[in-house]
Amino acid sequence: MNWYIQIGKNSDVVLNTKTVYLRNLINFKFNTKNREEIAEIERIVKSKLQNIGYNLNFLKMSNIDEITKESLLEKGIISEKILEDKQNKTSLLVNDEENICIVINGENHFEIQVFNSGMEIENTFNLAREIETKFENEFDIAKSKKYGYLTTSPTEVGTGLKIEVTVHLPGLNKTGNITKIMQTVNNFGLNFNAKYIYNQESIGDIYIISNKRTLGITEEGILQNVSSILEKIIEQERQARKLLGTNEIELEDMIYRKYGIISNAKKIKWEETINLMSDIKMGTDLGILDELNDEKVAKIYYYTQKANLQKYIGEELDAYNRDIKRAEIIKQIIKE
Repeated sequence: MNWYIQIGKNSDVVLNTKTVYLRNLINFKFNTKNREEIAEIERIVKSKLQNIGYNLNFLKMSNIDEITKESLLEKGIISEKILEDKQNKTSLLVNDEENICIVINGENHFEIQVFNSGMEIENTFNLAREIETKFENEFDIAKSKKYGYLTTSPTEVGTGLKIEVTVHLPGLNKTGNITKIMQTVNNFGLNFNAKYIYNQESIGDIYIISNKRTLGITEEGILQNVSSILEKIIEQERQARKLLGTNEIELEDMIYRKYGIISNAKKIKWEETINLMSDIKMGTDLGILDELNDEKVAKIYYYTQKANLQKYIGEELDAYNRDIKRAEIIKQIIKE
């Protein structure tokens, strides 16, 4: 199974971990739009593939269909900017498991990404650093004695390292403590953003925590900051769920009502699915809901998204028929 449907450490709260290194080449313009430069960077990368290793496959975005591009966005492999780039200047290096993905000619020449399910900050970072070291050995990477590694954005110079952790916080939301947590995270110099926004509102109780600073701090310092605040959030979220559990009947009633909707609906929109699944996942994690397990929950999250749903069934559908097929897929996963 690929990383996005695996179950990792502390998966009741931490959905996945991502480490990113941003790097650029010395002799090329940053964020270049020059076709000749783009082609030359691609040529150099292809010539180094065997030395880099990891069974990486070279893919040009211009050769990928639109639904597959959207599925890469849903997995967090590419950004909205890359998806919307009409020039199609970006390429990817991806392994079969898709836990390693290097974006070439995106906003930076190289965006080295490593993914893991659950709370795997150290392991994800170690693999990303191992790959980054190979890139240092194979390419002429742009860096300054004063500022460190140089990037397209001045806010990302220095280490050029980004740690992102995706968390599920229904307990803190329901107990009204999410704003306090958000302020605490910001005070620690970290970003705290909703993963899914619909009609300008956060949905699904899912958030991304990441470091703000890349300059004037070591890689180890970034890891320590993210890890320490994450441990506190896990503890606070579990306490909030325990508090909700003191009113056992109300909690069970709410969870089973939502499970009743998602398991019996004839058609269902994605935004409704993601909201219902938040409490259903919490109910599964708390041992209230026996009808599902962690693996089935992960599959529902993944296969009900717009693009990945269509790739799963191998058919392009309009919005209405996607809603019908989404309900069918949920039932199939439940019955597995």
